[in-house]
Amino acid sequence: MNYAANAYARTSRSALTPREAESAVLLKAAQQLIGASHGLAAGDTKRLNEALSFNQRVWTILASEATADENPLPADIKQGIGNLGVFVLRSCVDTMIEPTPEKIANLVQINNEIAAGLQGNPG
Repeated sequence: MNYAANAYARTSRSALTPREAESAVLLKAAQQLIGASHGLAAGDTKRLNEALSFNQRVWTILASEATADENPLPADIKQGIGNLGVFVLRSCVDTMIEPTPEKIANLVQINNEIAAGLQGNPG
């Protein structure tokens, strides 16, 4: 099992609901992106690429679980999550290739907004 899956599994075993666990993992990924962005001006892309890779793993798991046939979510919600997952994964790759503070901020915002929605705090 990879690092993201291990982190997700550890979080899931706690007293959190699945939605709270998903929210916590998204917030963790956002915090890693924020922390890694501070070294960007100095040319430190290693930490950023690690944070982006973690974010990719988190979104791969979230999108895979949300779009699974056995998931009871309505089809339009599944499709929306799947589309958002593809967008995030592409954005991570694009940010690895050409990192900018704006691209990182967009990924952080997406994670924070989805995490807030999972916690019942939309917007």
